[in-house]
Amino acid sequence: MGAEEKRGSRRMDLESRLIIKRIDNGMEDYIKIGTQDISRTGCGFVSKENLELDTVYESHITIWTKEVIHVLLKIVRKVEQEDGFLYGAIFMGLSEVDAFRIEVYDMLDQENRKQEGESGAS
Repeated sequence: MGAEEKRGSRRMDLESRLIIKRIDNGMEDYIKIGTQDISRTGCGFVSKENLELDTVYESHITIWTKEVIHVLLKIVRKVEQEDGFLYGAIFMGLSEVDAFRIEVYDMLDQENRKQEGESGAS
């Protein structure tokens, strides 16, 4: 049996980039990371950088509309891989407007997948 799902919201893959900086110690080196999935409550991403668990980073997420969402990320999961690390982070301070943008995309994405499934079945 697979691992138990602990997320409060369904996750989706989304092509975007995050540029983050550590805010608790004043470090302002920007690090580019690749988002693997995003939901109303958080995101998963990969990076070659060894980031610390339970730290908070400022981030700028470029979403599918090319708009930038400014949010704080708290690193809650870290898995070492061959070429870097896979992280899980929760959003802190995500505005309702930006959360709504993510939900709208999720609804459109689900509808597109449903239509693709129906067209593939005929």
